[in-house]
Amino acid sequence: MTIAPDRLDGVRGQAAWTDTRLLYALEEVVEKELNRHLKVAKEWMPHEYVPWSDGRNFDGVLEGEPWAPEQSKVTDIGRTALVVNLLTEDNLPSYHHEIATLFGRDGAWGTWVHRWTAEEGRHGIVMRDYLLASRAVDPVELERFRMAHMSAGFESDNAHSMLHSVAYVAFQELATRISHRNTGRHSGDPVCDQMLARIATDENLHMVFYRNLLGAAFELAPDPTMCAVRDVVTGFRMPGHGMPGFERAAARMALGGIYNLRIHHDEVLQPVLRYLKVLERGGLGPEGRAAQEELGVFLEDLDTQARRFDERQAAILARRAARR
Repeated sequence: MTIAPDRLDGVRGQAAWTDTRLLYALEEVVEKELNRHLKVAKEWMPHEYVPWSDGRNFDGVLEGEPWAPEQSKVTDIGRTALVVNLLTEDNLPSYHHEIATLFGRDGAWGTWVHRWTAEEGRHGIVMRDYLLASRAVDPVELERFRMAHMSAGFESDNAHSMLHSVAYVAFQELATRISHRNTGRHSGDPVCDQMLARIATDENLHMVFYRNLLGAAFELAPDPTMCAVRDVVTGFRMPGHGMPGFERAAARMALGGIYNLRIHHDEVLQPVLRYLKVLERGGLGPEGRAAQEELGVFLEDLDTQARRFDERQAAILARRAARR
């Protein structure tokens, strides 16, 4: 059921848009996008992407073989990124709690929340099984990181607002897709690459769902949506930012071409913003126009920062190559 906003002072009812009103107003869009998603999403089995024949007992209760780095088929940067990506997926219970609280558990919203959670659950399952069966990473370190990360708890930067949360996941799902895809390409293991490509396909479909929902929000409430996009883009952080050693791992992943400022600007922010024509939108009130201008200035500055990073990255890699 669509609820039309109240008209206040000639503005498009911006002050009338509460989270509750927007939830009701977007219900039909959620149902439409959910049905589209269910038609295009393909069933897949996590166990089919795991090299079970490579597996053997670890040391401990079963007195198997201790893990050693030389047992891993993946590159050093691949191991770093795989741990970060899996620990991010491990926090699914917290993510589910947040979106179920914000979006609700009833109607099309609730159906999507549970479907999304079920699909995301496969990602953690297949990644952990792959890492342990192939001995790609230290299992003891991985479990200690998981315990520390989940024990610290998680709270999204956007938990205060349903609209901010929709804007955030529209970008974050694409960022996660890019991170998984690049991790696979840099892993050095074709099995890992194939597994992460399968996960990345899911993440892309999730991005499309949230991106289209964000587009509908722009049509209903352009000023609040523009402000939400401005806030999310200028303050964006990956969901795993609180895990142990994240900053060091993120720096390695940036230098290794997994995820960095250039990728964030060119392959995550710009595609979503261009598709929704965010910087070209008219019909905004004063608050929306101000947010749009701030967003444009921020993107220009980010592009400058990305160019500087590109230069530093090239210099560092050149020095490493010369030493080798």
